[in-house]
Amino acid sequence: MNLMLRFQEETKVPPWIESLLSTAFFTICPRHRDTPRNECNMYCLDCMNDAFCFYCRSSRHKDHLVIQIRRSSYHDVVRVAEIQKVLDISGVQTYVINSARVLFLNERPQPKSSSSSSSKGVSHLCEICSRSLLDPFRFCSLGCKLVGTRKNGDTSFLLSNKDEEEVTIRRREGIAPSRLPSKEEEELREGSPQEMYRGTPNTAHSNSRRRKGIPHRAPFGS
Repeated sequence: MNLMLRFQEETKVPPWIESLLSTAFFTICPRHRDTPRNECNMYCLDCMNDAFCFYCRSSRHKDHLVIQIRRSSYHDVVRVAEIQKVLDISGVQTYVINSARVLFLNERPQPKSSSSSSSKGVSHLCEICSRSLLDPFRFCSLGCKLVGTRKNGDTSFLLSNKDEEEVTIRRREGIAPSRLPSKEEEELREGSPQEMYRGTPNTAHSNSRRRKGIPHRAPFGS
């Protein structure tokens, strides 16, 4: 029975995600200390090793599938546009930071001002760490979804067969996920705490409630 549960868990969790979540990012690359872009903010899904910098990617991971980690208020985040190509992120709260939609890699300490949020009528809480959420999601981060997947078994990180085929093609062709422009990337890394808590806008909902102005006729002349 234990072997069966272990097999079911492994089929729902990619082998690289636990390594990704435990990796320390934004350290100085020991191989390129004297270069301007020497922060280790990239992770290779093929090698599943430590973080590395821009120059390591060019020389050692040129044909691999690589994602870039960014930082907002000292917490590691990843762009939704990148991670959703290789991982099912359903159920995880996303945020908009400087016009970029992101999600957090790991659980963050609950702010003191929100420690009693559950008693104030907050309806959305992370199922694992009880952090207050802005939208009806189940988890505050990929880390909490990983715990929830292993604990309850009712969620999965695996993509659909069609999406998985696209990932396989990207691996074969060595196509990396798209990157942010340098200016936007820097803004994301320096995001303020206030920006962290902007929920993902519901465009469809906002559009459905938007009404056109009622035209007014000019008064008839006397």
